[in-house]
Amino acid sequence: MTQAMEESVETFGDINLTLSMLNMEDNISKEDIYGHLTSVIQNSDILDDAIVQRLIYYASKDMRDNNILRETRMLAGEVLVSLAAHDFNSVMYEVQSNFRILELPDEFIVLALAELATSYVSQSIPFMMMTLLTMQTMLRLADEERMKGVFCLALEKFSKAIYKYVNHWRDFPYPRLDANRLSDKIFMLFRYIMEKWAPITSSVQTLAIIKAHGPTVSLLLHREDLCEYALDQVPWLLNQYKDKEIDFHITQSLKQILTAVVLYDTALPKDLRKTIFINLLNQVCRLPEPPVKENELEASSCFLILAHSNPADLVEFFDEQMRSNNETTRMGILTLLRSAINAEEPKLRDHITSIERTVKVVMSDLNIKVRNSTLLLIQTMCEKCYIEAREGWPLIDYIFSQFAMSNKNLEKPMKPNSLKDEKGEKSVREISLEVLKTLDPLVIGMPQVLWPRILTFVVPAEYTGTLDYLFNIIRSLIMAEERKKNDAKESTALVISTGAVKLPSPQQLLARLLVISILASLGKLRGAGAIGLLKILPEIIHPKLVDLWKTRFPELLQSLEGKNTSIILWETMLLQLLKESLWKIGDVAWTIQLSQDFNEQMDSYSNISLEKKFLWKALGTTLASCQDKNFVSSQIKEFLIAPNQLGDQRQGITSILGYCAESHLDTVLKVLKTFQDREKFFMNRCKGLFSGKKSLTKTDVMVIYGAVALHAPKVQLLTRLDQDIVSQVLFLYGQCSQDMDLQMSFTRSITEIGIAVLDAEDQGFKFSYKEVLLGYMLDFIRDEPLDSLASPVRWKALIAIRYLSKLNPQLSLNDHLNILEENIRRLLPLPPLEKLKDEGETDKDKEHINFLYERSMDALGRLLRTMMWDNVKAEDCQEMFNLLRMWLVSQKDWERERAFQITAKVLTNDIEAPENFKIGSLLGLLAPHSCDTLPTIRQAAASSTIGLFCIKGTHPEVERLQDLQEGLQCDDVQVQIKISSKIAKIVSKLIPTEEILMFLEETLDGLESLNPTCTHACGIWMITVLKEQGAALEEQLLEILSMIYHHMPVLRQKEESFQFMLEAISQIASFHMDAVVANLLQKPLPFDRDTKTLWKALAENTASSGKLLRALTDKLENELEDDLAGVEAIAVACAMYEVVSTGTPVTNLYPEVFTLLLKLVSCTLGQKMSTATWSRRRRVLQQGEQQQTADPCRLSTATLKCVQAQAMKEGLAKESDEGDNLWALLSSPSTHHVGVCALARSMAVWQYGLTLDIMEQLFSSLTSSSENYRITGTAFFSELMKEPILWKHGNLREVLILMDQSAWDSNATLRQMAIRGLGNTASGAPHKVKKHKQIILESIIRGLYHLARTEVVCESLKALKKILELLTDRDVSFYFKEIVLQTRTFFEDEQDDVRLTAIFLFENLASLTGRRWKIFFAEEIKKSMISFLLHLWDPNPKIGAACCDVLIICIPFLGLQELYGVLDHLLDGQDLPRARDFYRQFCVKLARKNQEILWILHTHSFTFFSSNWEMIRSAAVKLTDAIVLNLTNRYMQLLDKEQLTTRLQALRQDPCISVQRAAEAALQTLLRKCKETSILL
Repeated sequence: MTQAMEESVETFGDINLTLSMLNMEDNISKEDIYGHLTSVIQNSDILDDAIVQRLIYYASKDMRDNNILRETRMLAGEVLVSLAAHDFNSVMYEVQSNFRILELPDEFIVLALAELATSYVSQSIPFMMMTLLTMQTMLRLADEERMKGVFCLALEKFSKAIYKYVNHWRDFPYPRLDANRLSDKIFMLFRYIMEKWAPITSSVQTLAIIKAHGPTVSLLLHREDLCEYALDQVPWLLNQYKDKEIDFHITQSLKQILTAVVLYDTALPKDLRKTIFINLLNQVCRLPEPPVKENELEASSCFLILAHSNPADLVEFFDEQMRSNNETTRMGILTLLRSAINAEEPKLRDHITSIERTVKVVMSDLNIKVRNSTLLLIQTMCEKCYIEAREGWPLIDYIFSQFAMSNKNLEKPMKPNSLKDEKGEKSVREISLEVLKTLDPLVIGMPQVLWPRILTFVVPAEYTGTLDYLFNIIRSLIMAEERKKNDAKESTALVISTGAVKLPSPQQLLARLLVISILASLGKLRGAGAIGLLKILPEIIHPKLVDLWKTRFPELLQSLEGKNTSIILWETMLLQLLKESLWKIGDVAWTIQLSQDFNEQMDSYSNISLEKKFLWKALGTTLASCQDKNFVSSQIKEFLIAPNQLGDQRQGITSILGYCAESHLDTVLKVLKTFQDREKFFMNRCKGLFSGKKSLTKTDVMVIYGAVALHAPKVQLLTRLDQDIVSQVLFLYGQCSQDMDLQMSFTRSITEIGIAVLDAEDQGFKFSYKEVLLGYMLDFIRDEPLDSLASPVRWKALIAIRYLSKLNPQLSLNDHLNILEENIRRLLPLPPLEKLKDEGETDKDKEHINFLYERSMDALGRLLRTMMWDNVKAEDCQEMFNLLRMWLVSQKDWERERAFQITAKVLTNDIEAPENFKIGSLLGLLAPHSCDTLPTIRQAAASSTIGLFCIKGTHPEVERLQDLQEGLQCDDVQVQIKISSKIAKIVSKLIPTEEILMFLEETLDGLESLNPTCTHACGIWMITVLKEQGAALEEQLLEILSMIYHHMPVLRQKEESFQFMLEAISQIASFHMDAVVANLLQKPLPFDRDTKTLWKALAENTASSGKLLRALTDKLENELEDDLAGVEAIAVACAMYEVVSTGTPVTNLYPEVFTLLLKLVSCTLGQKMSTATWSRRRRVLQQGEQQQTADPCRLSTATLKCVQAQAMKEGLAKESDEGDNLWALLSSPSTHHVGVCALARSMAVWQYGLTLDIMEQLFSSLTSSSENYRITGTAFFSELMKEPILWKHGNLREVLILMDQSAWDSNATLRQMAIRGLGNTASGAPHKVKKHKQIILESIIRGLYHLARTEVVCESLKALKKILELLTDRDVSFYFKEIVLQTRTFFEDEQDDVRLTAIFLFENLASLTGRRWKIFFAEEIKKSMISFLLHLWDPNPKIGAACCDVLIICIPFLGLQELYGVLDHLLDGQDLPRARDFYRQFCVKLARKNQEILWILHTHSFTFFSSNWEMIRSAAVKLTDAIVLNLTNRYMQLLDKEQLTTRLQALRQDPCISVQRAAEAALQTLLRKCKETSILL
């Protein structure tokens, strides 16, 4: 016996047992029995007729038994109504038999009839006339309130059912009934209730009448003869608005009535409309208690219906109510208007002007809530184009006025209890800004409303907070107009014209926008908007600016593209634009007006703001551009006399006068002088002030002079500096009392004067306040020629300077450096000595030149030695020595020789250096030259090297070193290299560890720039020092490596230098492998060529390659510990790529490396590498080399690919079935799970030990906090689940549990992979499927409901197919119905794979029906047959073949084995037969056997007439043709010919010719068939 049969028997036995219990007299247990029966009946599709009849009997008897508890009777009634699903006629008969004329029935009989009418409308309508007639005779008998309520409830349910039939009778499966007869009976019942019961009922009875009122009146409205009566009943309903507990039901009934009024186009009387308006408004604006939310929503819905039917009256009513000055009423109406406008009712748009006038009524209301509601309504009106040009502007003005008002109110001192008001004002301000933010200035009619009046809000300070959005609005308007100009010859929309509104002048606009533009440098939206607006406003500002701004603005805006825009640069560019613009305009009056407008806008900004500071400068620049000197002079005087008008008087007057001096230096100095002279009395009497508390102080004037000097034209400045500026500053300084402000101002003024003099760059200028004698000496040396040594001036001047440098006060370091540099530049570049001697005519002349040369060089060496070692600061000594650096590495031998000779004099002869003098850098600079080209240089370099250690108090093997030094005179390069190497071994141990870094930096520089022999020596010294002291460099290691990396790009160009550098890295790594690895990982991604070279160099060292890979693996594991991948993890992966690509074996670490890299790929899916990770160091790109784009996932995938390639070489993995496409799939977020599955399939089964290790490593992914990683792990395991050997040796049971949990996850991809894993378990562990069939089936079936993602559905169908092959019908009996129903829903899915899998699954389900589900499955086959028949011609041939197979399997369920012949013919042919022929043969045989199924096929065929597939549409029409041809007369009578004809005629217009022809043929068949059966079409 099958499981389905067993369950059927079990259900049968359960019901029989229940029936036997119902036969008992124990009323107490019947409540539980009926509760259980309700569940059983509702969940049972088929019940035995005998059982149904017995249940009807018992349920009816108990329902009418007054001795049973009311709750039990209600449950019995529910069972009785539920049984109607199995046998409606019997249930109706039973109820009607107890519902007799002139007898008052039991209340539960009436309730049962009402529920039947509600639940089974179609079946109940034929019985309705009889029911209503009977009920009409009963109303007079009802005296109790309960029975009256029951009859009212029945009237409500009957009215709804008849209303549905009246409006949808075409959907009912029987000929049309006379609805008027039904409505007549409803009318009589309703009239009796309203006349007899309504006036005298209780509150409970009133509620019942109210609930019935709406449905009943709605039904009566469809009758013209009853319409007037129905409407006369509405006032009674409105009069019931008293108790908010029932108000909702009143409004609900009223909504039903209003809906019917619209449906039947019934006119409401004016008085009734007014009454409805008033009552509904009271529901929305109820006082003093707030309205119930549900009732308020229903009332709002009623208003929307009224807006459709009576918009004019409604708007007029709203306007009238708005004038009541009631806050709640106004807010309610504003909200209703907003809802109506949002609903986009077309008829309401005809009353825009009226709505605008209604809104204007409340614009003067100061109530915060009303203001907010008004703003929100205006916002909606703007969005929905409810603003028109004539009346719309005040609404726009209202937005800005409310913003300004709220700001003004918030600035006032708040009262103690005004927190609520403050919060309200802030809400007004926020809503005002939100309205402006969302305002679309280009919607229909809006440009005419806004332009040009919108410009009036740009300049006033109170609207500053709106500028972010205001600028966008204006720019959109102007740019739209520009587009119109390009498309048409003329434009009429945006024309600047005055009128009732006073528009800002061009100067005011320029002043405002230019100042606001300074904020663009801070990245503020307001600043960007201002500069963007300026760009498109040149014609409005001044016509002459169009060409200039078109040229200047692109470069101006380009400076804003970077992240960190310099404020000073941006400010300079804006001022330059202003200057050029004023010059281009060339209108003095225009410029004067602009300066006045700048001045007028002074109070619009705070003193500390960036805008205010820029405004001062812009005003000064404007005055500088003004050609009217009298006006400039008067303005300066005004600012000097009354500086307080500028805000911060010192900053303001200083900026203005400073920038003004750029063109009017004489005027500024003259006015300043006049001002000082006029205020001289006050200066003498009051040293701190000129006049009054608000006047300028002397300190202010001192700062002004500094600013004037800084900005003054340099040609004019130097002539007036001493007398008119410096002397005045010193005079003012001497006259003031000493305080911090004076000191700071004096320092600032002198600094600016010094900058001004420096900017003058006049070498002949003699500043009188400098040390004259020292200046003279330097001038002497400057005057000597650079190509000869004919006079002793250099030598004597050098001596004088050496002595003067010792005198007090001591020169600063800068002075030392300047003097030394000047003298070095005048001596070292001289031509070679032999060439200098050639200028002498005699031997004596030549000897004299040699003498001067030696004395000059000696004097320079002494001067340098004196200045260096007399200084107590080691840093200063280093700075002075650095002046020789460029000469020590000069490309000219004679210049290097002179530099080394001077260096030897400085570093030898018992020098005492400062205690912390550093020798590392100098050693790296000097020592490699021990292999230079000239023996004098080699000797001096060795001598200097020895001297460096001596001045540090370290005396190495001096004698041995000196012997080696002598050997450097040899010209043999190999000998030089050997000697230099020996010196390096001796002294390298003595270099202080903390100075190794500086030494290495110098040697690396030498590797880049020195000649070949010196380069070789550099490399030897570097390697030697690292060998000797490498172990002690741990603290400096990072800096050393960073320095090496910095030099790599250049060193790569020199092969020998590059090899030394690589050897150095290897040497360091031999001591500090972990640190080197960690440091290399910090390189920016993607790794450049140099970094890759370093990794490969480390990997090619066979002694440490395994250790290197182990370190990288551990590092990667640490970085991915939290399932998050940062840049560090990506770096490790890139490093692994370079290491493994060299052929490094991966066998020992393969499971760990594979798992970590797969995890990294998962965690980097979709990531973009920050630009901050890119290398900013110098990089030399090879020809043809391009900068790479960093993609973390791509980098990670490349490494995994490399590891897999190496693993395949070592026999650890196999080639993927996806080939190279695997890696593209893996790195794409949309196909990552596909790639992971393919990767899992590439695991070598024979290496199941490694696979088990990978599984163990990857198991944590299934519970990871990272969704991507869970997807990765689930996808990987989903493929492994089908391997029996892994089930045998691995712990996949826990994986199965987690898979089941993931199958319920919200992520669709995760669900898909989990379901795939559950399905694959059927292959890997069939016994597990059988053991856990329930949880597996529930999880997979759940996937069938994920309709938003067909991948999940398709995976679920495939998994079900696999699982069901292992189970019996008893195993799946509980889920069988659900699976079948869900499977059927996918037969018409647009995805081929889903359709095909669903059909295959349906075919499999046929074998699992059992007895229990056989009838159900047969019914489902009937419903599905249309799909199978039509999809025989599916665009996908596989689906057609599958449909043929499933038909063969399913036909026996219907007892239609005779159809096998037709289907066999379909299978036998090489090509498919014509659809028309097949369907006709099929329908002929089907018609003989079962006309009902033929009729079912017909009823379902209409759906496919609108199929997206042409072939299916054509097949549906052809099948319909065949069906009509074979219908019997009885079914032809039932055929809806009108609908079929309409649909076929529509298909005659189908774009597909095949469909057109099939439709034409079907129509002809229909006509012919109708003639044959004598039926009118």
